[in-house]
Amino acid sequence: MLRGLRKASSNWVGKTIMAAVVGFLVISFGIWGIGDIFRGATRTSVATIGSTEITGEQFRQLFNDRLQQLSRQVNRPVTPAQARALGFDQRLLAQLISEAALDDRVRALKLGMSDAEVARRIRQDPGFQGITGQFDRARFEQAIRNAGFTEQRFVAEQRKISLRRQLAEAITANALAPNVEIEAFSRYDGETRSVDFVALGPEAAGDVGKPSPEALQKYFDERKITFRAPEYRKLVLLVLNPEELGKSIEISEADAKRYYEERAARFSTPEKREVQQMMFPNEDEAKKAAEQIEKGAWFEVVASERGFKLTDINLGMVQKSAIVDKAIADAAFSLKEGETSGPVTGRFGVALVRVVKIEPARTSTFAEMEGEIRKAIAAERAKLQVSTLRDKIEDELASGARLEEVAQKIKLPARVIDAVDRSGRAPDGNPVEALPGTDVLSTAFVSQVGVENDPVQADGGFVWFEVAGVTAARDRSMDEIKDRIEARWREDEIATRLKTKSAAMVAKLNSGTSIADVAAEAKLKVETVKDVKRRGNDALSQQAVAAIFKTAKGSAGTAESKQPGEQIVFTVTDVAAPAFDANSPESKQFGEQLKNAIAEELLTQYVARVETDLGTTVNRAALNQAILGGSGQ
Repeated sequence: MLRGLRKASSNWVGKTIMAAVVGFLVISFGIWGIGDIFRGATRTSVATIGSTEITGEQFRQLFNDRLQQLSRQVNRPVTPAQARALGFDQRLLAQLISEAALDDRVRALKLGMSDAEVARRIRQDPGFQGITGQFDRARFEQAIRNAGFTEQRFVAEQRKISLRRQLAEAITANALAPNVEIEAFSRYDGETRSVDFVALGPEAAGDVGKPSPEALQKYFDERKITFRAPEYRKLVLLVLNPEELGKSIEISEADAKRYYEERAARFSTPEKREVQQMMFPNEDEAKKAAEQIEKGAWFEVVASERGFKLTDINLGMVQKSAIVDKAIADAAFSLKEGETSGPVTGRFGVALVRVVKIEPARTSTFAEMEGEIRKAIAAERAKLQVSTLRDKIEDELASGARLEEVAQKIKLPARVIDAVDRSGRAPDGNPVEALPGTDVLSTAFVSQVGVENDPVQADGGFVWFEVAGVTAARDRSMDEIKDRIEARWREDEIATRLKTKSAAMVAKLNSGTSIADVAAEAKLKVETVKDVKRRGNDALSQQAVAAIFKTAKGSAGTAESKQPGEQIVFTVTDVAAPAFDANSPESKQFGEQLKNAIAEELLTQYVARVETDLGTTVNRAALNQAILGGSGQ
């Protein structure tokens, strides 16, 4: 609309009409109540918390921002009505009410934070740091601009967040998890089960054969919606971002070398070590194990004797900074390859540390990094051109030019996507390559053919698009996709047969037949997996793990295999619960997680009480108006 007004007012006739329109609007405001603005009339509020109001406009703006974020996450547009059906609006309103309640208490307690401290926290935010690891002013400005903030408003919001955090930390500082609760969670998580199982692959279903024409037609008729062709749209795109502009910028070798020298640390890879760590309840136990290793015992064997698996002791190939415990890190990076430390007292107990392998620090040469460096410099320089070219493109579009014409004028390629669905796939089912951000698709699928659209922000720049055509969703005919229908029928038929056969085998096992006999009858191999934990197992699907932990010792069950199209039948041969050790790393981790959960509950209770004390009211009519324009949908 704004672009159309600009275009209309570009000549003397348009200017005369625009002047008349503006005059009419002024008169209308005078008649219908512009005086309310000067008289300070209150606006309808969505909610009131004490003396704080959440206006309809505030809620609408934030609701729309969050709705766009949700659409990007699910890769398709989400309507306000759909969001409300998910309770999205209620959760957002509850969040805003809670924040307002905390802000009220912050004011009552006269909490404050200096400008210097707010600035320090912003500068230390990793999201605003450049490739050197230092605060990058340009990155900061672009990030807050993309999020819809001015610098002043962003700083004010960060101050509020920091003060809320201060109050929350004071309320939750003494939250502690009871030992009995930690023990219960530790035992639950540490429980292991062992199983014998057989896997039934597609071949166990026997000869499925071909479906009769009548059976295939019936199968298709019952599942037509599954085979329905989605709506496709033809799009014309004009992408303006630093990467696209950078392709046409020449970078001299001298500039590239200077960039390399100024950022030498960026091209260095720190030393890495493959580290093993064995934890002990006390130093005496650690010393005994260290003596065994000194006498020639393998680190892994000693660990196994103490109940550790390889995955329990292996920290992987890591940098020193990646090891959280400083004492362990210092020990690991002071040893030679193959050496084992003596007892090391760390944050979570006493440990022995072994270095399996060392990868020395390495610096990439200029020749190796030259291509990447040229690309980075070009992108940095291109950033300066984005705003200028954006205005030029908008001016061209305002004059009536089409996207492809504008692209030719500014010497950027216009891209035509002949057909794409809401999920970003072409009619052949493959993803459309290099789609510039999910916002383009979500916006394109609520636009109309030939309608002017505002640019969408993506990849540090902008994307203009036109919907050049729409192919409506439709039911496919059976002849059109007969092969696909038959393949799906075959998959479903095999799955049904395998489930029937698995159920029969489970019945035999639970009636007393051994799994060896059942396997021999079906010509299958018995496999064994020991020490299965609830967290999962490499040999089993998560669905199978869940089924195993619902099955009693000595009983049988069935579940989908990790391999597609397979079913497993299993018997639980052993159930073991570990002894509780309050000082083990796992127990301490559970204690920390439970402490956080308790702290969150304390804060929730506190906020609820504050909301009650202040008095909280919600205007449902205003909420409907803010979200759906008062439709009440």
